[in-house]
Amino acid sequence: MYAVIKTGGKQYKVAEGEYLKVEKLVGEIGQEVEFAEVLMIGGETISVGVPVVAGATVTARIAAQGKDKKILVFKSKRRKGTRKLRGHRQHKTVLKIEKISA
Repeated sequence: MYAVIKTGGKQYKVAEGEYLKVEKLVGEIGQEVEFAEVLMIGGETISVGVPVVAGATVTARIAAQGKDKKILVFKSKRRKGTRKLRGHRQHKTVLKIEKISA
């Protein structure tokens, strides 16, 4: 069984037992998080929400909190000799999907 959830302005396809890296969620390691915005549930039968599946939830547990890899942002203007380099690390949360209930 799998589901499509929405969090952090993005959509993710998840299945029970897998790990998922999403934008930072508030919480401690080991805390449960529940997603009510389930857009689709698949498996034997497929149910698509309009826009969400009524009564469906996905339960996950926070496995880790941290930062993602560094992203380099480079800006330059041609023929001017102007160059600017900035780096940035996005905060991430790693989730372990525990239960998909329809």
